[in-house]
Amino acid sequence: MNDWITPDWPAPRNVRALFTTRNGGVSSEPYASLNLGDHVGDDPVAVKQNRSLLCEILPEEPRWLKQVHGTTLVRADNYDCATGSDAAFSQRPDTVCAVLVADCLPVFLCDAAGSTVSIIHAGWRGLAAGVIERTIAEMGSKNLQIMAWLGPAIGPSYFEVGEEVRRAFIKHDEKSTLAFTLRNNGKWSADLFLLARQRLREAGVTEVYGGGVCTFSDPARFFSYRRDGNTGRMAGCIWLTA
Repeated sequence: MNDWITPDWPAPRNVRALFTTRNGGVSSEPYASLNLGDHVGDDPVAVKQNRSLLCEILPEEPRWLKQVHGTTLVRADNYDCATGSDAAFSQRPDTVCAVLVADCLPVFLCDAAGSTVSIIHAGWRGLAAGVIERTIAEMGSKNLQIMAWLGPAIGPSYFEVGEEVRRAFIKHDEKSTLAFTLRNNGKWSADLFLLARQRLREAGVTEVYGGGVCTFSDPARFFSYRRDGNTGRMAGCIWLTA
């Protein structure tokens, strides 16, 4: 395994983070090759081996979540993985917070002091429901200077949604209209990156990095559920060092 993305952000030196690609594993098509999802129909033996390969560059096994496209945050230091959640945070060295994605947006968070890290699985449902705001609030944002990095996700040129999705955002904030462009077929192109930036700004996070890397348009490097349907999952991981 040697093809992963390291966030380009001014995080403290004791904050470590990475985003895997689809390359460097042992799974066969349509999960080739570094599929880390154990719920998508891949050979469990291959998934276990892929996760072992990932663990070679991590301090410990990631605290995998049971993702449900909701707004629940768990403390990864002592979490119950059986509980559905879409975000995790840690204040303990070597605890790896992780999410699995294949078009949804992974949002990496840390504070300027290097005391807290968090990661969010942000699809449109979670974004609209406030997963970013809830996570930042429960991290203790009033006392922390938080920065964010937006990982790869489906880009606006390929993320087609209906009017009900657009309304779900606009009823919360009229400025969300800027993230939607009308298509010729009456549907809308949605910009997950802009929607996340808007929600982060609303939550008081002004240092936002990354964004714009599209999973759908790069089949050689990324899994994409919208593009392929039956496919693998990539991981976003973040942790503290001592």
